[in-house]
Amino acid sequence: MAVLELSGLTKRFGAFTALDDISLQIERGEVHCLLGENGAGKSTLCNLVFGVHRPDAGTMTLGGEPFHPRGPAEALQRGVVMVHQHFSLVPNMSVAENLMLGRASAVLKPQDIIVRMEQLAAEYGLEIDPEARIEDLSVGERQRVEIIKCLLGDPQLLVLDEPTAVLQPDEIDALLAICRQVALRGKSVILVTHKLGEISRVADRTTVLRQGRIIETVAMEGADIRSLVRSMVGRDVQSAGSVLAAAVDIEGKTPAKPSSAAGPASPGEAVLKISDLVYRDPHGVPRLDGLSLTVGTGEIVGIAGVEGNGQTELGLILAGLAAPSAGAIVVRGTPVGGRTPQEITDAGVGIVPEDRHAVACIKELSVAENLYLGAIGKFSRFGLLDKSARRKAAEAMMRDFDVRASSPDVSMASLSGGNQQKAVLARELSLDPLVFLLAAQPTRGLDVGAIEAVYNRIRAARDDGLGVLLISSELEELMAVSDRIAVIYRGKLVGELAAGSFSREAIGAMMSGHAHV
Repeated sequence: MAVLELSGLTKRFGAFTALDDISLQIERGEVHCLLGENGAGKSTLCNLVFGVHRPDAGTMTLGGEPFHPRGPAEALQRGVVMVHQHFSLVPNMSVAENLMLGRASAVLKPQDIIVRMEQLAAEYGLEIDPEARIEDLSVGERQRVEIIKCLLGDPQLLVLDEPTAVLQPDEIDALLAICRQVALRGKSVILVTHKLGEISRVADRTTVLRQGRIIETVAMEGADIRSLVRSMVGRDVQSAGSVLAAAVDIEGKTPAKPSSAAGPASPGEAVLKISDLVYRDPHGVPRLDGLSLTVGTGEIVGIAGVEGNGQTELGLILAGLAAPSAGAIVVRGTPVGGRTPQEITDAGVGIVPEDRHAVACIKELSVAENLYLGAIGKFSRFGLLDKSARRKAAEAMMRDFDVRASSPDVSMASLSGGNQQKAVLARELSLDPLVFLLAAQPTRGLDVGAIEAVYNRIRAARDDGLGVLLISSELEELMAVSDRIAVIYRGKLVGELAAGSFSREAIGAMMSGHAHV
């Protein structure tokens, strides 16, 4: 029996049609995945179901009854809950206090929440300290609180929009297990994810969206993952050595021939030299401990490691957003350690930071304004800004880097995640001079098509002689793209491997703190 049925659902934002004639059934007791490129309409569909938006055409039924929520509160009353990409928790409040929010009742007491939390822990393994403050929890633990908040009211439909984008592997495993447990208890789950391995592990059925339309709905038992990707991106998966193939490879096999093999056989002169770098956080805890590394012209050096071992701090220091406690960083003979972001940019360094929303762009500004942040003088004359010239330059850059938007004048916030990242990459790769690129988690939250586009640009820059330091938690991508992989553990560099000798087992051992022999 269908818990949720959509018929002819259409949603427009001005002249743009985000969803076009969507008809779909979500069965009771199933995990139903939504797959599609950034901007395909997945989040819009979830927001229609949760009452954030209202459809322009079409109907919905929930449990066989008409369902037209006028807002999230009404959807909650009908048993539909949603975990969004960005958490909605109050950091300086406890877990129990956050769970109380929005549930004011004369009979509701904190102890009632704690009892219900204990029941959910027994049913789903969702154990969390009710007295812990949200700001002290890991990302995975915060998401667990979001899920507990959703399950408190015993809903019939749980909607998860990109829940694994920022989770570590063990946290992803735990979340997928929860999805399966929810389905086994007769409830239904809509799961939006870009990660094909997750779909193959947890989905009963998968619906592919492309440009706001349903391409196909497939039962996952015996399904061909590569066929799903072809439906999603509208073309065949490339050769086994491609980044796209690495993203599709759900069996965890090392690509037979790294794509970086097409690059230079050996790097040129050192463009980046890091010597004995030390960084202590505000509490005095060493996050980087004597790290030394060199990146040459014409090579991509990947940084592998379990998140939390100093990669984030390394990226912040190279971007000028944190000052090292000791050590030296030199770019083409210019010391840049502890310099400002503008000084680092002037030294020829392009930065694609880990958090594009917080650091890399200003979402409220237009695409054109974001593409030329820090370069406004290029379009100024006698103190006046030539907006027409900037707009034309932005249009040309958008064409060159395939940044898809209706015009350069739309806000950065209106772009999909993939197009936002391509815009950031376009700006950084268009710097003059440019000798070195830092790319930190450049594909986080992106679909496989956007992943391929980003890495094609990075590899092309490498082939043009740029030195690239790539920090990523996606080991398959690192192995497919890098010319050399350095492994960081507890702030130290514990080993390196060159393309052609990459081994998942060896890299995994180093990531656990075992030196490579």
